[in-house]
Amino acid sequence: MFDFGIIPPAMFLGMVIFMLYGFPVAFSLAAVGLFFGIIGIATGHFSEAFLQALPLRVFGIVSNDLLLAIPFFTFMGAILERCGLAEDLLEGTGKLFGAVPGGLAYAVILVGAVLGAITGTVAASVITMGVISLPIMLRYGYNPRLATGVIAASGTITQVIPPSLVLVVLADQLGRSVGDMYLGAIGPSVLQVAIFLGFILFLSIFRPGLMPPLPKEVRGEFNWALLMKVLAGMVPSVVLIFLVLGTIFMGLATPTEAGALGVVGAMALAALHRRLTWPLVREAMTSTMHITSMVVMILIGSTCFSLVFQGMDGSRWIEHMLSGIPGGQVGFLIFVNVFIFVLAFFLDFFEIAFIVIPMLAPVASALGIDLIWFGVLICVNMQTSFMHPPFGFALFYLRSIASRDVKTRDIYMGAIPWVVMQLILVAVVIFWPQSVTYWLNKGPAVDLNTIKIEIPGFGGNQLSLPPAPGGGSPQIPGLTLPPLNGLPGQQPAPATPAPANPVQPAPPPDLSQPPKIN
Repeated sequence: MFDFGIIPPAMFLGMVIFMLYGFPVAFSLAAVGLFFGIIGIATGHFSEAFLQALPLRVFGIVSNDLLLAIPFFTFMGAILERCGLAEDLLEGTGKLFGAVPGGLAYAVILVGAVLGAITGTVAASVITMGVISLPIMLRYGYNPRLATGVIAASGTITQVIPPSLVLVVLADQLGRSVGDMYLGAIGPSVLQVAIFLGFILFLSIFRPGLMPPLPKEVRGEFNWALLMKVLAGMVPSVVLIFLVLGTIFMGLATPTEAGALGVVGAMALAALHRRLTWPLVREAMTSTMHITSMVVMILIGSTCFSLVFQGMDGSRWIEHMLSGIPGGQVGFLIFVNVFIFVLAFFLDFFEIAFIVIPMLAPVASALGIDLIWFGVLICVNMQTSFMHPPFGFALFYLRSIASRDVKTRDIYMGAIPWVVMQLILVAVVIFWPQSVTYWLNKGPAVDLNTIKIEIPGFGGNQLSLPPAPGGGSPQIPGLTLPPLNGLPGQQPAPATPAPANPVQPAPPPDLSQPPKIN
């Protein structure tokens, strides 16, 4: 474990101690990195030349065009959180499914998936659906644990569904395309929604008392007016999803440009709902500034830490430890997912992405693991960080807006089945990689064994030279070769008399004149 010195393990332990003590993550990482950098210089284990690259790294962070997608997507989500789109979707979809047991739960899952595809933020989805749906679900007999669990879990789908901020950060840390990360996340996000819907279907069949249907006077009649109301909420959402994701998948825009288009679309939807006001825009800008500043500061701190850590051969220490895990790729993936699952109890997904992923990516690449698939797998795992009792942020959001009649114990206990379902998806992605790789753009499959290169000959199908007039060695136009008079050790062949009218070689072209085209 200490083949590469004591300092890399000490750095890792120091980082954990600082975070457990409660210091801000960005400053803890920078302080640990600089502190051990000074120790390394004093003991001769670290070269000060590494620190000369720190200003260039910081400049690279603040000038990274890809990271501009984060404020755009954050601002888009903040606008949509306040424009009334979620309210219309939940009201219409709830009435549409209200006649069946678990109808409101179906509506919450589907609307959570749509909101995830257009907002990309967990807080917006959980708070919005909690404010609107939780009182109605409790009023009409839903089990409190089921109601709080389905709302919190549906909000965390946002982590996996593009344009998730987690996917943007992971693409940057893994050095891969954001568009490929989005394409790879399509399969797991669809599977996650299907698993959630299947769980509600199972409970509605065997435990319908946990989720009774809405009374007819509440849900109203199923008619064209209700259907048109649902479509009126869905169609603008689909258009916005195409602006954000369709332009990326079709290659018409970069993620940053698509985020800008999403902001324009979100403001248009807010204007359509007559809620585009200066206070709304100002609140959205303030929220965007806080999140973006936090991300950039954590990234700067993690860069300072990783620079010193790599200079101390920390990356080789990590690779040495993880490469020897029994089981090869599967053993490595199981260990990594258990490790991240435990870290998610204490660290935010941004912190995990900036601290842990740069250490794990080289090992995954050395083991032959596709980094797009690896990034999507880690993203699926990190969504559990929002559902962990008692530290899950989605549970905190739900506790802040739930009434006092809802016990905190019910919120925590209600989250456990959904965490299990999220872990089931992690296992599915590990043992069924095609759930991610199927959606990736691949070039035409070429079998190298079938490639045949044919060079046309001068006089036939094979590569050959035209024979010389009257026999002898082959001749190239304009180049005279001596005759081949037999092999070594043999009598030379009799010379062939030259023809009466020898062929005159063509005169060399006059390069001073333009070519003539007949």
